Amino acid sequence: MSSPLTTTAASSLITTTGVTSVATATTVSVTTSTITTSSTTSSSTTSSSTTSSSTTSSSTTSSSTTSSSTTSSSTTSSSTTTSTSISGTSNNQLDTPYGITHDWSANIFYITDQNNHRVMKYLSNSTSGTVVAGNNGQGMGTTQLNYPLGVYFDSSSNSLLIVNYGAHNVVRWVLGASSWTLVVGNTGVSGSTSTLLFTPFDVTCDSMNNVYVADSGNHRLQFFFAGQSNGTTVAGITGTMGSTSTLLNQPTSIVVDAQFNIYVVDYANSRIQEFLHY
Repeated sequence: MSSPLTTTAASSLITTTGVTSVATATTVSVTTSTITTSSTTSSSTTSSSTTSSSTTSSSTTSSSTTSSSTTSSSTTSSSTTTSTSISGTSNNQLDTPYGITHDWSANIFYITDQNNHRVMKYLSNSTSGTVVAGNNGQGMGTTQLNYPLGVYFDSSSNSLLIVNYGAHNVVRWVLGASSWTLVVGNTGVSGSTSTLLFTPFDVTCDSMNNVYVADSGNHRLQFFFAGQSNGTTVAGITGTMGSTSTLLNQPTSIVVDAQFNIYVVDYANSRIQEFLHY
């Protein structure tokens, strides 16, 4: 399987929709309103834990350019962490990075290095990272990753939840361990049942450690109670792409707030969807 990313940033149209009950996994009434922002907002700025490869690479390029129109605010106020515009396998290089998550207590960043099939750890302001997961070639084994995309740092278990795009699963890699354990999905098997995923992109958790997965190929969001592998669709309709308020088209990033509201990058529809929790 080749790299999944040929993305462009989402438009500034933010569509607010509801409403799916996460706690009961049943759909209730739906209301829709549209909010247009005054400036362009990319999908990567909405998600606190995931950055698309296209926006990551453009931010890196911006740090080395003198054009004010293409330099983002983040690059003007911070230094470049990795080697600019040069992909590679060294500890100060990345190759098509996608996801990023932050350990706030230790001020450590974890980045999925997609085409190197590994996750890198970077201390704040460091220019060289450390491999914490994968880096054993592309594969399905428990010591390998297969195009890792979304990543979520779970402070309660000092572990990373990693989306294995090419393996159609989500795995947990305890920091310091040499292998992963399966969280959801069936390694190497794609599908649309409640226990399977199809080219997932992102993962996050709520305050009760329930797991949410952007199951992109199935055009849905899957909800898994903590410790369970049988999911429930809480947004979208399995296998049905669309642009109405109840449908998704290739969701790629997901965030859950303290009230259990879900925010989704609805990539192919060029919008951000909000599904309210009741």
